[in-house]
Amino acid sequence: MGLRKPSFNWPKSLGPLSNQKRLRHSVTGLGGSPRKFEMADGLLAAGGLGSQAMVPQPERTGWAVEESTAPLEKALFQDEDSCSDCSNHDKRGTSLQSFVPEGKTHFPEIFQTSQLLFYERFRAYQDYILADCKASEVREFTAEFLEKVLEPSGWRAVWHTNVFEVLVEVTDVDFAALKAVVRLANPYLCESQVSTFTLDCMNELLDLKEHRLPLQELWVVFDDSGVFDQTALAVEHVRFFYQNIWRSWDEEEEDEYDYFVRCVEPRLRLHYDILEDRVPSGLIVDYRNLLSQCEDSYRKFLNLRSSLSNCNSDSEQENISMVEGLKLYSEMEQLKQKLKLIENPLLRYVFGYQKNSNIQAKGIRPNGQKVTHVVSSTMMTGLLRSLLRDRLCQEPCKEETEIQFHSDPLSAINACYEGDTVIVCPGHYMVHGTFAIADSIELEGYGLPDDIVIEKRGKGDTFVDCTGADIKISSIKFIQHDAVEGILIIHRGKTTLENCVLQCETTGVTVRTSAEFLMKNSDLYGAKGAGIEIYPGSKCTLSDNGIHHCKEGILIKDFLDEHYDIPKISMVNNVIHNNEGYGVVLVKPTIFSDLQENVQDETEENRALKIPTSEEADTAERVDLEELIQCTTGKMELYARSNLSEQVEGNCEIVNELVAASTQKGQMKKKRLSELGITQADDNLMSQEMFVSIVGNQFKWNGKGSFGTFLF
Repeated sequence: MGLRKPSFNWPKSLGPLSNQKRLRHSVTGLGGSPRKFEMADGLLAAGGLGSQAMVPQPERTGWAVEESTAPLEKALFQDEDSCSDCSNHDKRGTSLQSFVPEGKTHFPEIFQTSQLLFYERFRAYQDYILADCKASEVREFTAEFLEKVLEPSGWRAVWHTNVFEVLVEVTDVDFAALKAVVRLANPYLCESQVSTFTLDCMNELLDLKEHRLPLQELWVVFDDSGVFDQTALAVEHVRFFYQNIWRSWDEEEEDEYDYFVRCVEPRLRLHYDILEDRVPSGLIVDYRNLLSQCEDSYRKFLNLRSSLSNCNSDSEQENISMVEGLKLYSEMEQLKQKLKLIENPLLRYVFGYQKNSNIQAKGIRPNGQKVTHVVSSTMMTGLLRSLLRDRLCQEPCKEETEIQFHSDPLSAINACYEGDTVIVCPGHYMVHGTFAIADSIELEGYGLPDDIVIEKRGKGDTFVDCTGADIKISSIKFIQHDAVEGILIIHRGKTTLENCVLQCETTGVTVRTSAEFLMKNSDLYGAKGAGIEIYPGSKCTLSDNGIHHCKEGILIKDFLDEHYDIPKISMVNNVIHNNEGYGVVLVKPTIFSDLQENVQDETEENRALKIPTSEEADTAERVDLEELIQCTTGKMELYARSNLSEQVEGNCEIVNELVAASTQKGQMKKKRLSELGITQADDNLMSQEMFVSIVGNQFKWNGKGSFGTFLF
């Protein structure tokens, strides 16, 4: 009996998957006898398949189920809905691809199953293999699944290890142990890195293993009849799960909710995010190192626990071992928490930015020489003469200048030391890494920005990562595609961007705490997040720029924390237009709204708790911050009435909100200090220079207006 093309489609007669609680029904096995099969309830909604998996798509591989009343002549996992798969009713044979293993030995073709899509693996684990099982039930559920779909004998496979590959025949399957009983195929085919694996040696090795091999080490030999499609796919899912999803410590964790949602889904998403270059390369290295450390700690912990269980005496050595065991357990728990941070798609980037911002500066070149790096894909004589005239020999030099030539900007950046200059000649350059700038250098384009284009390939890494004390970038156009990180991040130090074009993908420019950013005469557009994201405690100067066609123009973050002040912002003559949301957004905690209602009560409480220290402190304490806000607001209202344009009103809104937020933060800090018996002498808001200048900006055609506030 031939098998029809396997499908993931859910039979309509069973009703919506989301309405099923726990369906136990029969599927027709290859031998013709119905077998029990169990499926999970509506995890599709809880698991979050994503847009790709939620819409109907043509499926390549997988398993679907039949009702218990299905005729025996129907094939295993055939979709009962004749309308959705009518084109396959008369089609026999395999639907899978094949490939030939590399090497000198001519192995037969094997099934190509390692290139399954995310949603194919997701649905297989969620609906057919693991369902809502606990971690302690994973092996049981997997064995039950394999018993339904795996051919117990009669198929060949390539036994693949790190040392050799050999062709075997499967004579039986131990489902509970997830192992196959095998014998060497005839003729004997073996590919090895060493010449010692003769036929006799291989038979001896199989005897030691009792001819039982783990299923994940077997690659099913290709058969175009379609009979072994489900076997090949089942072995692939077992192999992938134990190589990429399962952790040796999973079984010991508390089963508060089902294993799929807690562990399988986030790890599966991380695996495919890494495949699609959506995770920073540094974070991938950190994750793998953490995995290795956690495995090592867990192995030591198991060995120690085993030795303690075999020891019945209350000796001093046992007490020492107990302390060491607690230390290992604590270390392992910390490592597991870090792993979960990276596995969580919402938290991994917060964690990752901190891990990848520690770029070490090279400092001054050992010989003290400063070098000019010239980047050009091809160097023509005319271009070289122009460079000498305009850039390299503008003034008589007291000493000779060393010039190094590069074909791409990334190699030039990586070769820089403190004080170097990189000149990028006209051309379109493709880069596959991050511009990690840790020293004070100048990166300038020789010509107009549209003529010097640097385009980023790779989704996970930041485009330009700045940590240098004084970095200058000018006359370059940066283009980013399909990214998950911002186009420019300033972690610390000062970065100046002048006469540049930034074609963004996610966030545009991010100015972290304690960093300084100066942007002049530049154009930024296309960000799916904020064009510029400003963190507390930073300094940002924006002059004569265009910020447009982003989700939000500028996002200012304000946290209720006494360690960080409102960022010092100067916005002069910028045109902020055609953004989906607001031109400028202030993000602050919800507690601010509560503080605003009770600001007068807090002021009185602080005065009652005040400890007089000097006459100067008494005078400063009498400053009424509410009056200062009203005074500032009044001035802004007068200024707004003199010019009722949308642009001026937007400037006033920003100033008023920054003053109010700063005052509320000051009240909270003052209250905390008062509770500790500490009095702050200076409450003069303007002396803190909360803002430098916000004037002359134009706000046009922004979807929600010029200014808004977001509470979190």
